Amino acid sequence: MELLPLWLCLGLYFLTVEWRNGSRTATAASQGSCKLIDGVADCQGQNLVSVPSNLPSHTSMLILDTNPLKTLWNYSLQPYPLLESLSLHSCLLERIGRHAFQEQGHLRSLALADNALWENYKETAAALHTLPGLQRLDLSGNSLTEDMAAQMLHNLSSLQVISLARNTLMRLDESVFEGLESLQELDLQRNYIFEIEGGAFDGLTKLQRLNLAYNNLPCIVDFSLTQLRFLNVSYNILEWFLAAREEAAFELELLDLSHNQLLFFPLLPQCNKLHTLLLRDNNMGFYRDLYNTSSPQEMVAQFLLVDGNVTNITTVSLWEEFASGELSALRILDMSQNQFQYLPDGFLKKAPSLSHLNLNQNCLVRLHIREHEPPGALTELDLSHNQLSELHLAPGLVGCLRNLRVFNLSSNQLLGVPTGLFANASDITTIDMSHNQISLCPQPAALDWVGPTSCVDFRNMTSLKSLSLEGCGLRALQDCPFQGTSLTHLDLSNNLGVLNGTVAPLWDIAPTLQVLSLRNVSLSSGLAELDFSGFGNLKHLDLSGNSLASFPKFKGSLALQTLDLRRNALTAFPQRAVSEQLLRSLQTVYLSQNPYDCCGMDGWGALEHLEAIADLAMVTCNLSSKVVRVMELPGGRPQICKWEQVDMGLLYLVLLLPSCLTLLVACTIIFLTFKKPLLQLIKSRCHWSSIY
Repeated sequence: MELLPLWLCLGLYFLTVEWRNGSRTATAASQGSCKLIDGVADCQGQNLVSVPSNLPSHTSMLILDTNPLKTLWNYSLQPYPLLESLSLHSCLLERIGRHAFQEQGHLRSLALADNALWENYKETAAALHTLPGLQRLDLSGNSLTEDMAAQMLHNLSSLQVISLARNTLMRLDESVFEGLESLQELDLQRNYIFEIEGGAFDGLTKLQRLNLAYNNLPCIVDFSLTQLRFLNVSYNILEWFLAAREEAAFELELLDLSHNQLLFFPLLPQCNKLHTLLLRDNNMGFYRDLYNTSSPQEMVAQFLLVDGNVTNITTVSLWEEFASGELSALRILDMSQNQFQYLPDGFLKKAPSLSHLNLNQNCLVRLHIREHEPPGALTELDLSHNQLSELHLAPGLVGCLRNLRVFNLSSNQLLGVPTGLFANASDITTIDMSHNQISLCPQPAALDWVGPTSCVDFRNMTSLKSLSLEGCGLRALQDCPFQGTSLTHLDLSNNLGVLNGTVAPLWDIAPTLQVLSLRNVSLSSGLAELDFSGFGNLKHLDLSGNSLASFPKFKGSLALQTLDLRRNALTAFPQRAVSEQLLRSLQTVYLSQNPYDCCGMDGWGALEHLEAIADLAMVTCNLSSKVVRVMELPGGRPQICKWEQVDMGLLYLVLLLPSCLTLLVACTIIFLTFKKPLLQLIKSRCHWSSIY
């Protein structure tokens, strides 16, 4: 008993030591969970409530994203005097101590996005002012107003990149960015900016990239940022864009005015380096046709611009406003989703370097192709979803599309294209003429033919790789209208009877085809199966929406990866030999929406474990008078199917035999019952002698 206190003391001592060791181990584990690679400490998502203090002192980049820090305490970064980059994205930060960045003279990049710095923005501003060498600052998603931002950024003259995206800025004046003479990139997207005062950016003499997307700007007038290279004002409510009328050379290279409410083509700087102009989804058009006048003075619009007590009047031509801007360096022009009914003469000639032109979803009715219009450098032209009924080619003009690679004419009202349009188009690889009521020429047209043609000829276009003729109302193909091409992608969908039940018209291009779409073309099995044996390089085949009652025939070295057989008339799965071949090559197969017979699914055993069946859950079959999912069928053959397998002659014999036996027994009983009277009656009638 005397030793009991001693043992209790020793036990308590060892428990205390063990608890201390365990605590140290747990702390080391929590801090040791950061990933350390060449001076970079990645501690994101570690549920840290403070900056770890046991990282290497030479750490140059510290990532603390998605940790519930809430407060960045004073001197918490003091153990890392060589820190150059600090990321505190989504850390629930409400406060940054005034001395949190004390002695951080090497810090160049600071990310504070998606926090709540608006609550103690004055203290945060005081902390930022202790960073004389800071170059990149991300304050996006902090609910900052323009006054808060101005106080935080005041005299941070070393800043080169600033992000104030996703805040609550509404009105910008010259005080917001005062003293930021080194700034090169400014991101203001997704705010509520509705007004920018004159001179707001005048102090940013080195600014090259400005993003004002997703705001509420109604207009941009007197644009004079000559040093700017990139300007994004998409997704605003702009009704016009007017550059300053001055002789200064603008460095502007990319201008994005898409998704606004522009009524007129923008008034661009007279001297610029613009190579990309994006005008998608506006209300623009040219309006010369609205004026029945020959006087240019009567075809102008006057804009009244009021700035304080100063009133300016800017006069702009309604249909030649593009002429004032320099477009010689323009390479990409997107004018899609507007209201252009025509293009003025000389419009495209002013852009000789244009390589990509997008005019889809407009109101174009006719297009005149002249010399240098479109320019010879054009490689991609999209005229889809217009109302084009006529393409006019200037007489004697050959090789106007010599550099064109992609030509999209889909969803128009064309009946054909001018003869010679594709002459010398040796680089063209993709043509989309789907949803036009065209026909294919039965024989090559003469090059000297003048006037419009009512058919299209694709023969001998050796560079052509992809051709879409979906929904063109094509009649049955004669011979091979694609002879001399090297097509790899062909879409003939929604042309009823275009193949007349056979793929023979495609045999000339069968060796090169990789993607073939024959959806809804009235194919049926007929007397012979569809034979795709010669399509050795075919990878994707779409046969949905037809009337096939049996699987197509595939032989040889098949490269098929995707097969779509939905909405056909298949009643059974392919035979085992075909199934094994499908198992080897196919990666994706669609088999649903067919009237399968549940009792005739002999090939299901080979296919039920095939992971390539993308719509397995929707494959159904007909069982008696109901439709069931194939996956819900019992493991063995249903009982009703077993009855159907019995020989019907034997079945009828089995069913008739009891009836015959019953009838025979009844006759015998009747005969025996009435045997004596019956014999007497017969004797009396026939006068037979009796022996008894």
